[in-house]
Amino acid sequence: MQFLSDVYLRCADCNGQRYRPEILEITIERRLPESASVQHLNVADVLNLTVNQAAMLFASDPEVIRALQPILDVGLDYVKLGQPVPTLSGGEAQRLKLAGFLAEATSRQPKAQRGKLFLFDEPTTGLHFDDIAKLMRALRKLIDVGHSLLIVEHNLDVIHACDWLIDLGPEGGDSGGEVVAYGTPEDVMQHPTSHTGQSLREMNWGQSPMALP
Repeated sequence: MQFLSDVYLRCADCNGQRYRPEILEITIERRLPESASVQHLNVADVLNLTVNQAAMLFASDPEVIRALQPILDVGLDYVKLGQPVPTLSGGEAQRLKLAGFLAEATSRQPKAQRGKLFLFDEPTTGLHFDDIAKLMRALRKLIDVGHSLLIVEHNLDVIHACDWLIDLGPEGGDSGGEVVAYGTPEDVMQHPTSHTGQSLREMNWGQSPMALP
């Protein structure tokens, strides 16, 4: 029955709030920036906030912002703090895991003690252009501290920013699976039969805000 969607039932005892009434009685006061209104929040209210809302409410708490910033950097500002991980899409789960490593990479240690190899499968799927730019900046931070990235991707901005490409084809499905071209993006652009090279040549990189040197 794997073709059926997962079913989530709200707990009848706590109404999905996860905590006993005596715990929910404890609240904190937070004021939105540039607002006179004060909000009283219990732990269930906080978990129901999106990452972006939490960043605004806890703007004066450096430790909280330090924990939230990597999630903002990978474009998951719309995810709720208490959202169950199984409800995330594959791309969102990849970016959430990336945020965890990004938090380590941007810690007080200037360099990673031991570089890791990260493998991403189409991390830009479903992302807006602005979110793709955020993701690429996050990936660059991992590279800057000594990690390496291997990315399966069709987005031309990401492809053009790579140090080394392996172009598989020449077509998809049964008509693919062969190494058509490899090298720097400039090398692949010069390949006469590479579809990726042709697409890269047709892009106007001078006007692309995400093209990296």
